Amino acid sequence: MDRLASMRAFQKVMDEGGFAAAARALDMSPAVVTRLVADLEDHLGTRLLHRTTRRVSLTDAGEGYLDRVRVILQELDEANELVSSKTTELAGVLRVLVPPVLATHVLAPLVSGFRQKYPKILLDIDVDSHREPPIEDYDITLIGAQDSFDGNVIARKVNSSVTVLLASPEYLRRKGTPTRPQDLAQHDCLRLKPLAGRSTSWRLLHEHERERFVDVDVQPVLWANHTDTLIQAAQDGAGITATAIELAAPMLQSGELVRVLNDWITDRLTLYAALPSRKFMPRRTEVFLEYLIAQTRLRVEGALGACKAC
Repeated sequence: MDRLASMRAFQKVMDEGGFAAAARALDMSPAVVTRLVADLEDHLGTRLLHRTTRRVSLTDAGEGYLDRVRVILQELDEANELVSSKTTELAGVLRVLVPPVLATHVLAPLVSGFRQKYPKILLDIDVDSHREPPIEDYDITLIGAQDSFDGNVIARKVNSSVTVLLASPEYLRRKGTPTRPQDLAQHDCLRLKPLAGRSTSWRLLHEHERERFVDVDVQPVLWANHTDTLIQAAQDGAGITATAIELAAPMLQSGELVRVLNDWITDRLTLYAALPSRKFMPRRTEVFLEYLIAQTRLRVEGALGACKAC
């Protein structure tokens, strides 16, 4: 019996949700996958899977065994990568999990440049929002967090940022430009919907004096739980919104949006790349992180430059 092939077949059956799907993923016939798993069970002297006509599920023994199999196969793959990366061009699949707003404004703009630089590294990107993202299932998970974030994860800081106030030139010509935070009470404000409850108070933080803040009582004309909706509405002249400066970088540089109340922000943010808790990091992950950090910081510097030129 090919022990490794049987272990891979067993893991794939659970990952894909059945023998037929595992067979397609492994480019084998269902009969071969079934035999490999059966041989593994015979070798171990215990049943790993409950089989029904509709689904398969793990036995108690199978659940514990699967956890160990994942570690063994992952370490074996990483050992192979470590050796091959020293002798061959960087290649392989890089799995990335990213929430929608970061996918649109941070990740998507750098994909083409990265692929041109590393054409044999294939990107497998999942765009989804998770309260507790399955970090162990991906090579990199992008997380945007507040300055006070203290998550119990292994993560590399990509960039620090601030959330700035933005409006279109057309809106400011029509409604005037606020010169102090309290002026926002007389403006059309476009705000991100809070997670719980709805507050009309908007806290502004002084960008350079960390202890200084002002609470302004505003009545937003638009609440939304979608950052792109707020950005588009601001571009169209609907009012003043706030977003992370790197997300607005292209609009600031083109002049579609301009920063208002330049000394004030609504939050301090950090972009992290969370990593699975394994000691070995494939070289393809390292080069992607390096590229991500360099490109993101360039975008922020460009946006800051555009703000100063306003």
